[in-house]
Amino acid sequence: MHVPVANRIKVVKCAGEGGGRRMQTLQEKASEWSGVSTTEAFAIDETNLFQKLGLDTFVNLSTNFYTRVFDDEEEWFRTIFASSTKEDAIRNQYEFFVQRMGGPPLFSERRGHPALIGRHRPFPVTQKAAERWLHHMQQALNSTANIDNDSKSKMMNFFRHTAYFLVAGNELKNQGQGGVACKPATA
Repeated sequence: MHVPVANRIKVVKCAGEGGGRRMQTLQEKASEWSGVSTTEAFAIDETNLFQKLGLDTFVNLSTNFYTRVFDDEEEWFRTIFASSTKEDAIRNQYEFFVQRMGGPPLFSERRGHPALIGRHRPFPVTQKAAERWLHHMQQALNSTANIDNDSKSKMMNFFRHTAYFLVAGNELKNQGQGGVACKPATA
């Protein structure tokens, strides 16, 4: 299992057994809140999904996803993405997916380190927003050709865990680096 060093050192405080306090990594918080273990989330590393699915599949997935996002009926959700064009959002996402799932480092070559929490820092990454994002991603996965069920399952586990990793990072930011509530905020 690969857990980047930067993700392992970020911690949140939650009550432990007996009323004591213990530190939790953002990965642990993401697992708790998403219901996806780190083992399940990083099962995407067991198979080179880029070699298996190909570049066009990732481009199509991101196109299907952002078509749904930019057409979302909920204005609050659309405004999260208003600072980007649809075309830029598609490119950023598929380049990140290609890189993360075994392909060439397209994203890093063009934009630098992915630094997901930092790149999402300006946005309200709440539980509600994460669930809406995940809804659109599940629909996009289901409507994108050439993605087998095993790959869809592995990708959704990774996406769900990562979405809640970002929620935990957002909570930490909102708490002024002083800790995260043990249950995610709902809005």
